Amino acid sequence: MLETTTITQTVIIPAKPVQVYDAFVNPKKHEVFTGAKATGEGKVGADFSAWDGYITGTYVELQRARRIVQQWQTTEWPEGYPPSKLEFTFEEADSGTKVTMVHSEVPSSQAEAYRQGWFDYYWTPLQEYFS
Repeated sequence: MLETTTITQTVIIPAKPVQVYDAFVNPKKHEVFTGAKATGEGKVGADFSAWDGYITGTYVELQRARRIVQQWQTTEWPEGYPPSKLEFTFEEADSGTKVTMVHSEVPSSQAEAYRQGWFDYYWTPLQEYFS
């Protein structure tokens, strides 16, 4: 049996929900805050990549400014594991947008690295980008 883990994180980003949503689905905006190449189109069924191809996936569900669901994996994904499920929800908050991320079906052997990676490569750069 393939052992998997679910990572749940909640952060506040100092921007409107639509701005945070766009930073994820618009490859040009994604490149600005990450500093790395991103590709794709923000449409259900479309493929995307981020971090110079390190991350690849497919959009499963999109509700503008409210929710993103993706199939998601990296170039380091263990053989035999299907892509993980990544869900972002965006809610208006006093100081910006409350982003809740549920990253499920992550190979357990990699969960700790991804748990930290979300802060290092997404939450901190997004907070700086919108500050």
